[in-house]
Amino acid sequence: MDARLRGMRRESEFFQEAELDLVYMARRLPDALRLEELLTAVGVDYLVETGMYSAGFIMRRELAGAFFYVAPAQLDFTRDVLSRNGYKPYHED
Repeated sequence: MDARLRGMRRESEFFQEAELDLVYMARRLPDALRLEELLTAVGVDYLVETGMYSAGFIMRRELAGAFFYVAPAQLDFTRDVLSRNGYKPYHED
């Protein structure tokens, strides 16, 4: 099997006790779907969880998003792939 086709969306059990890193937060469904296709195509195993985030300056509101996580061993590679494809990877400040 081609190594590029092995990466895919996984359930949390796949990663066992590994501490996963947040790599991207998609605010819209089309963005999340495109990112899933990209990560699968380049062979990254990832976890997607829905969650809430705050938006707006004057009128704050809670919105739902798709949070993408990867294992630490794939973090740098995944960030590079995202950057080369027009995404802004999450970096903890």
